[in-house]
Amino acid sequence: MEPISFAVTWDYRCPFARNACEHLVVALDAGAPWDVTWTPFSLNQVHVKEGEADVWDDPTHAPALLAMQIGIAVRDHFPEHFNRIHVALFAARHDDGLDIRDDAVLRDVLVGAGVDPDAVLRVLETGTPLETFRKEHERSVADHHVFGVPTFIAGNQAVFVRFMHRPQGDAELARTTIERALDLVTGWPDLNEFKHTSIPR
Repeated sequence: MEPISFAVTWDYRCPFARNACEHLVVALDAGAPWDVTWTPFSLNQVHVKEGEADVWDDPTHAPALLAMQIGIAVRDHFPEHFNRIHVALFAARHDDGLDIRDDAVLRDVLVGAGVDPDAVLRVLETGTPLETFRKEHERSVADHHVFGVPTFIAGNQAVFVRFMHRPQGDAELARTTIERALDLVTGWPDLNEFKHTSIPR
């Protein structure tokens, strides 16, 4: 069976991107037949006001872009570690409440995931991850009008999705959650918006 190919945008600041990431990684680790392209997206850039410098060109935003650059560097240069690092960076931000703008925190995350931080940071020093971040963000906006994370992109369809739950290690739940979303993205594009007016707690 041919793997299902799609892309998903992420920014480590977003808890809904964290939820989607966990569903995807848990299902992929259990053998889900998907070819996933992880696409970085900057929520900081979305909120730049007209006339202000883009985040890529504004040194005051540099710390806020570090974690994303680390994710990109691992994705592109150490792909065998990417899923683990991806989950770990989200967890550092949302589960542990750590400041992922801090170099020491990011080093600890890399070490904890079994990745050499110096090797990753040497990739950042080339400037390539930052340029990749910019290009992929701008391409998703230009090609698919992406405005947030997580956005699932399959073919010419792009849909912003919010999962309210986490898989908690349940591979079947993770797989069915993603497949339900993909069915709507690719199989029923006529559904443009479906949003509960309140969330039961």
